[in-house]
Amino acid sequence: MASGLDIAAASIPVRVEPPLCVDLDGTLVKSDTLIDGLCQFARRFPLEIWRIPIWLAGGRARLKSEISRRIALDPARLPYNAPLLQYLRAQRHEGRQLVLATGADHDIARRIAGHLSIFDEVVASDAGTNLTRTRKLTRLRDQFGAFDYVGNSRADLPLLKNARAAMVANPSIGLKLGLRLGGIRVTGTFADRRPWLRTGLRAIRIHQWAKNVLLFAPLLMSHRGAPASATAAIMAFCCFSFMASANYLLNDMLDVENDRRHARKRLRPFAAGDLSIAGGVAIVVGLVVAAAAVLPMLPAAFAFWLVVYIAGSLSYSFYLKQIPVVDVLLLSGLYTVRLLAGGAATATVISQWLAGFSTFLFLSLAMVKRFSELENLRERGATLSHGRGYSVTDMEQIRSFGTSSATAAVVVFMLYIGHQDGTEMYRHAERLWLIVPLLIYWLYRVWLLASRGELDDDPVVFALRDRVSLLLGTLVIAIAFLAI
Repeated sequence: MASGLDIAAASIPVRVEPPLCVDLDGTLVKSDTLIDGLCQFARRFPLEIWRIPIWLAGGRARLKSEISRRIALDPARLPYNAPLLQYLRAQRHEGRQLVLATGADHDIARRIAGHLSIFDEVVASDAGTNLTRTRKLTRLRDQFGAFDYVGNSRADLPLLKNARAAMVANPSIGLKLGLRLGGIRVTGTFADRRPWLRTGLRAIRIHQWAKNVLLFAPLLMSHRGAPASATAAIMAFCCFSFMASANYLLNDMLDVENDRRHARKRLRPFAAGDLSIAGGVAIVVGLVVAAAAVLPMLPAAFAFWLVVYIAGSLSYSFYLKQIPVVDVLLLSGLYTVRLLAGGAATATVISQWLAGFSTFLFLSLAMVKRFSELENLRERGATLSHGRGYSVTDMEQIRSFGTSSATAAVVVFMLYIGHQDGTEMYRHAERLWLIVPLLIYWLYRVWLLASRGELDDDPVVFALRDRVSLLLGTLVIAIAFLAI
């Protein structure tokens, strides 16, 4: 049976002119296939990360080969440079000879070429040769003589300098500087990447900081308003938010392959190729440094709970998200850790009522998040959740777990109202009963919308955008204030 490359070569007559050689990583594909493979390897085999330095010691070619043998990136899901791909297809239609010339391992390069079916030939690295810079230039010269070339990084400068026609795709700052200093004339530019600043802010997920408002809950519910405590709560919020964003970035980098299979998550900065892994790592370092600058001004007990949060988040990102039930228990536990961290920062004792209420409430929200993901999968005709341990057949059981947890949260709140702890804290505790129907309505409405497929995967994001949720939240705050 003929391969995709053979079919492409046989179906269109070749135009007599130098071949058009196209780089892969960062050029035809907006991401770096080696880095994507390393991230997937780290997520799938976290206990074997120690092998990576050993492979790298044998050279980048060996590292690429070892990763390619263990990780199979899906060519259909990769973030291609749309303008460049359109240009290449037009050139192929006119009979132009196209060559995929890349430093990536030959296995992944041939899979991508076979998927696109526009390349006549693939020139790529193997286990013994890392085909980049002057090595790639020598290979192309020996094989084709004259050639046109499309690249994206400073490593492509030797090839662009010696190409008959030099073209660039999403050129790096280093490449732009090198082209200017070398006086190299560029005949074509293919830009397909969103602005870095906007993309970076989106990757940080500032809207998720709303979850960290829970750090203020212990102080607010204690009815104490000392300026020192309020300042400590604000610093704790900032510190926790920086570390939470760093975790979101790390999670997205490790989960990039699964995100590309998701209808909505494929548009995330890393999955879409709009933000490089190197750029993500730089942002993570900046966030960690910012958190470390604030941490010494907070109590040691807060630092303890922050470490617990980091450990839980990392274990979730690397492995535990794949284990059914354990993943939602951990997610709900991370919400509770926020309460404990807020109490530690402000020296406020967390009541058993708040702990019980939050445990059931957050477990229900974690369950509805998984339920919503599965409902969206079912609507698309899929059965398995990539990177998770659930299938659509689990939906009814998850609904049962989640709705019962929601009811339990309401029951705990009702018991608190009539208990001595509630009557001592609120002069008009009986007014808190007005919150009960609002709480029931919001929780059951969230589950109803999830069952209809109308809920965002994340209930927190939904609540921040939903007018009804915002109105109910305002009413709850007003009633609690009147009950004091």
